[in-house]
Amino acid sequence: MESIRVISTSLVQAPNQSNESTEEKIHLTPWDLIFLPLETIQKGLLFQKPTKTEHHHTPFQINNLKHSFSTTLAFFPPLTGRFVITHHNEDKDATCHILCNNQGALFVHAVAENTTVNDILQAKYVPSIVHSFFQLNGVHNHQGTSQPLFAAQVTELVDGVFIGCTLNHTLGDGRSFWHFVNSWAEISRSGFNNKPSKLPSLERAFLVNDVELPIRFPFIEKDFEIIPNPEPPLPERFFHFTKEKIARLKAKANAEAGTEKIKISSLQSLLTHLWISVYRCKRVDPEDELSYFISLGVRPRLVPQLPESYFGNAAIFDSVRMRARELLEGGIGKCALEMNKMIASYTDEKVRSHFESWLRNPTLFTLERVANSNSLTTSSSPRFDVYGNDFGWGKPVAVRSGVANKRAGKMTVFAGNEEGSIDLEVCLSYDILEALWNDTQFTMDSVSFQGEGSHAELLVENF
Repeated sequence: MESIRVISTSLVQAPNQSNESTEEKIHLTPWDLIFLPLETIQKGLLFQKPTKTEHHHTPFQINNLKHSFSTTLAFFPPLTGRFVITHHNEDKDATCHILCNNQGALFVHAVAENTTVNDILQAKYVPSIVHSFFQLNGVHNHQGTSQPLFAAQVTELVDGVFIGCTLNHTLGDGRSFWHFVNSWAEISRSGFNNKPSKLPSLERAFLVNDVELPIRFPFIEKDFEIIPNPEPPLPERFFHFTKEKIARLKAKANAEAGTEKIKISSLQSLLTHLWISVYRCKRVDPEDELSYFISLGVRPRLVPQLPESYFGNAAIFDSVRMRARELLEGGIGKCALEMNKMIASYTDEKVRSHFESWLRNPTLFTLERVANSNSLTTSSSPRFDVYGNDFGWGKPVAVRSGVANKRAGKMTVFAGNEEGSIDLEVCLSYDILEALWNDTQFTMDSVSFQGEGSHAELLVENF
């Protein structure tokens, strides 16, 4: 495997839109603004390139992809816009909005002439070349004043195609990211003459009737400049958990917790299993306080609920904290129950209170808040439609992410290729990743659990 070669780079506009007349302004919520200091969302899909003997809706053609990309952008006007950041009070405060001026989203065509699909699928660790399959590496969200808010790079491999997408995180969350990708795939395979089956809801939710727009917040750009890390990126490894393994974990967690009916979800059980396993391998001090930060989607927690098609950020970060001794001696049931309680506490009332509290004391999110040797962080969801993204020549064979926001302890959750399975992308040091791979308790190879009876069905809930 070697580096990629860029064939073409262009800004793609949505069709039938004027750059001069109707420049819609979209104000941003606290859920959006907190991400300004961070980097983007980067997720991509790996495909086998169809052979001439295969019969698909549309053979792979870069022009078709570019055309369908433009068509899809017409339904997502924020993606072709730019941010406008205005400073106030001698630059101590700022306001920010999206200007939907159709300046364009970035589209890049590249070739990795010596990289095959198996080079990525069969690699023990995610190959570093995968990071070059994404655009806007190193760009921070507040730079969306001049940088595109969305970028797509289509990289042709020897026998495959990788479509890497980058979304400015201030624009939207993981659900919004996959909403656009799902829509692009749908339009691409249908011949791009139709509109997406699920249109985005672009109106922002502010939850407070008398909130003054645009929202002012403390922001001095130089305070959020991040010095590049001179160390090479930490390794990333994928761990695959089958439907059956997850069902066993869920049954064990609920049996140990003594729940009368299933309350602890499949995902809560799996993440607790990961949490315990990482710190068993790390051999930490028993009195160390450990934290597990989770991004909680709030669309279904509000009354009335936000629509699934809500395009923007609708998530809250919170954590479960335990002493290492409690985590390692308490077992999956006790620890998963603590995670469950924290997540269940986010009712409509608490979400709205969190929103109002931020308005009174606005702060922006930084990685330093969650990144340390005694913390793990999980984002994304197995509910997002990853493997249904057929652009016209077949479904993807794998999903990978870019280098943005990668720190030790960053975990990303994806739906697995088989129904009911889950993949965990884990970013940690080599020695811990190797220890996890060789830990039969973690991988659940040749390990049996008690309490696998009536609770052993699988429901992949979103926390």
